[in-house]
Amino acid sequence: MFKKNYIIIPLITILVALLGGWFSGLGMSWYNNNLVQPNITPPNWAFPVAWNIIFILSTIAAILVYNSLVKKNKNLAIGLFVANAILNVGWSLLFFTLHLIGLALIEMIILWLVLLAQLIINWRIGKWSSVLLWPYWLWVSFATYLTYLINILN
Repeated sequence: MFKKNYIIIPLITILVALLGGWFSGLGMSWYNNNLVQPNITPPNWAFPVAWNIIFILSTIAAILVYNSLVKKNKNLAIGLFVANAILNVGWSLLFFTLHLIGLALIEMIILWLVLLAQLIINWRIGKWSSVLLWPYWLWVSFATYLTYLINILN
């Protein structure tokens, strides 16, 4: 059965990907040419690969939550999905476009906490909707550490 969330949730994800990519693109030259990079920095090609996988898994997780028959925590889970989307784009804006590494690090920690809350709430609604977000949480954990190192080095 077709549901409107099969269109709306992927559109939100695409919007996040496009905005985040746009903000990142604005600062890519600065990132590559002006920043001291830690040794653990992945090659540039790894970022879009990781994010495409994360966006697909996050979209599926959100659809599973939205379609769940479990009413308890459902609105909170959808609210966390939206907060996550805003924070995701916000980090790219702060870091790449505005070059505010320290503020981007603080924002990333908030994103990490929101994502952790999302994992917990989704687990209560449907375990797969949480498991699908684990790669995202691991990536954000790594990216937070990477941002911390970049902040120290620059």
